[in-house]
This record gives sequence, structure tokens and C-alpha cells, in this order.
Amino acid sequence: MARSYDQYCPVAAALDVVGDRWTLLIMRELVAGDRRFTDLRERLPGIAPNLLADRLRDLQAEGLVEHKELPPPAARTVYAASKLGRQLIPVLRSLARFGVARLGPPDDQLVEPQVAVYGMLTPFHRPEADGERFHARLEVDGTTFDVVTDGAHLSLRRRPDETPDAVIDVSARDLVAARQGLRQVLADEDPGAVRFGRLFQLA
Repeated sequence: MARSYDQYCPVAAALDVVGDRWTLLIMRELVAGDRRFTDLRERLPGIAPNLLADRLRDLQAEGLVEHKELPPPAARTVYAASKLGRQLIPVLRSLARFGVARLGPPDDQLVEPQVAVYGMLTPFHRPEADGERFHARLEVDGTTFDVVTDGAHLSLRRRPDETPDAVIDVSARDLVAARQGLRQVLADEDPGAVRFGRLFQLA
């Protein structure tokens, strides 16, 4: 990347790499899963194709993003966060926690399931003292997320053949509203929902 703050400071050094507009939002998408160029354009409305290509090229040069060829039958090229790039996950979660208070009520907004889960739940994960494994399957506006906690470890890898400890059906808007304290979305009589609420500070 051409521009630099030219300061001997770790914050400045990090911002030299990820401080440009759109860069952290691109990384937000890639730490959630591999994406085609067209996927990124769809998920980032407003970014010009040439700017997206430039940002991806810069991120690859810095070692934060990798180009991957998927095997048949997919046979397509995708972008993926590298091991180094995934070190930004705590940064993105901290930004999400900071940004929640700056959002208005969700009622008139388009809230995507991925934004609700990655922005309103995972940044607020609070491990249980005993570290016992817990698997909740979230159905959010027709999209399924398998949320598995095991002590401090948190995973959202899809587990279609596994029976979850709890199944929670909720809209993306309701998840945002619950995070903002505007409404109750988890059933008090459901032990799995209660435990999920404790783990993600929704109850």
C-alpha cells in the first residue's frame, strides 16, 4: 500500500495495512467465509469494482487474503482470509461492540442474517466457567448458523449431521433489537435458550 502514517507506533503500522476505506469491511466478509468477487460486490453495495479489486490485491500483497481454487464440482476462484488475516477477528468484534450503540432501532432497516449473528452475537460471547461444550442451531430468516462454544473457543462451522443442544428460530431484526435491549426474543422456559442467552449476554 502506497500511503503510510510514517509513525513508529503499532496502531499506525496496523492502520497502514487496514485503515483504508472498505478494507475492514472486506475482511469482515472474508473471516466469515470464502467469497467470490461477485459475492463481495453483492455484500458490499457501493464499492466500485476497480476499488474492490485494488483492495483485494493490496490485502493479498500484505498476506491477509489468499486466492483459492475450489475443486470440482465447484471449480471456481474465491478469496479467503489467511491465517494472518484471521488475526483481525478480535479487532472486528471489538469494533462491533463499539458500533452497536451507534445503530438506531432495526425496525425500518434491512438487517442481514450474517450481520445479526457476526455483529450482534459472536462479539459478545462470554465463556462459561466450566467450559462445557454447547451447540445452538440458529435459524435466522431462513439461514442456518451452527454456533458451538467450548470454553473460550467459538465456532460457526456448519454441522448439518449433528444434533444441536438447542434450536432457536429468530429474525435478524429481533436479534438486533434484543442486543439493544428493546425486546425479549428467547423463551424463559427453554433451558437451551436460557443458556444461549447467558453465553451471548442476551439474558
